[in-house]
This record gives sequence, structure tokens and C-alpha cells, in this order.
Amino acid sequence: MAEQTILVIEDDQEIGELMGLYLEREGYHVIHSMSGEQGLELVTSEKPDLILLDILLPGMSGMDVCNQVRLISDVPIIFISCKRDNEDIVNGLDLGGNDYITKPFNPTVMVARVKSNLRRSAMKREVEEKASLWRHGHLEIDMRTVEVRVNGSSVSLFVKERQLLMYLLQNPNRVYSVSHLFDTIWGQGNDSDERTVMVHMSNLRRKIELDPSNPKMLQTVRGYGYKFNME
Repeated sequence: MAEQTILVIEDDQEIGELMGLYLEREGYHVIHSMSGEQGLELVTSEKPDLILLDILLPGMSGMDVCNQVRLISDVPIIFISCKRDNEDIVNGLDLGGNDYITKPFNPTVMVARVKSNLRRSAMKREVEEKASLWRHGHLEIDMRTVEVRVNGSSVSLFVKERQLLMYLLQNPNRVYSVSHLFDTIWGQGNDSDERTVMVHMSNLRRKIELDPSNPKMLQTVRGYGYKFNME
């Protein structure tokens, strides 16, 4: 597993160094910021795996930092604060924090919370990745990035090829006429004609079918159009 990066945003240098010491003992790469503004810059440039965030920072507060981070990232955030009231804890979690540790704290407990939140984050990513991965036989498509893979190898598709494939996949086994596909993918005002659908379909078959001359997925319905066969 690659080394994970923890961003500590804490204006008390001694506390920050103590947190870093314990985390580095566990094999984490630790970055320390003493202000919210610098911390935000590091979130963008370093892309940490988890943030330990003090609430009472000079200038930009930890709550404000959390609010800004949540606009760009779902990285786990653990608040570290001397504010112990239930209302403060609830506010921090409602704002987007994943956990809350009150000062003074036991560094070993802090490390345990870090590990726990990283595990939950990894499990969430794994579930999301599995949910976004569409498979049919030798064909795989990452529905988030629309990356197409054949037998595990990435296949480069042109924009219209990708749009044509994804459109057919919306309703597998449904037959679409050539004219309908042309109007939908290329638009009625396009300078091309319906023959471009046939050209792109032929190119798609060469790229994703194991035997383009005998396609199993991108099938022709003679005299009418095409369908994506899921039978």
C-alpha cells in the first residue's frame, strides 16, 4: 500500500509536532500547517488522505476551513478542539467533519481514530468503484469516467463513438433506427449524413468486439438499425 498522507492543521507547534511524531511512527507521511489559509493550499497541492483540523485557528477558523474543503473534496476530516460542548461537536459534524476529538487527548487514541476513519474511507471508495463499474462479458466501462476496457485493457474511443456506445447501453436489446441514432448523436443540423452512423458502428466493433466480423454485442437489425445485445 502506498504511504498515506495526513495533513495536520494546528497552530500550537508543540501539539502539532507531537501528533506528527505519533503518526509518523505508524508509517504515515505528515504535513503540518499552522494556519487555515496555508492548510487549504496544502489540501489542493498535496491531496492528503486525511485532515486533522484544529477549530480555534488564527484568522480563518477550522470550521471555515472545513466548509471550504467540502466544496472540493470528501477527504476525511477529524476536528481537534478544546471546545467540548455537545453543540460544538454537533456543529462540527454537521458541517462535514467525520470525527471530533477534544483536547487534551491521548495521542494513541488520536492515531486509532485516524486509522478507523481511513479504513471507512477506503471501504466507501471500494463500494463506489464497484457500483460504478459496468461489466458484460469481456467489456468493462467505468461509468464515472466512461473509460472503456476490453479484457482489462483500456480502449481509446473518439467522442462520437463513446456517445453512440453509451446511448445504446441505456436500453440494451432495444433496436434503434439509423436515422434516430444520427439525429440523437449528431443532431439534425449536422453536415454529415446517416452513413456516418454505419462508419462509427464499424469502428466501434473493431475496438470492442472480439470478432468484429461476427459481433455479439453491437448487432445489426437488417433494414432498420442497431442494438446492444445483452442476451
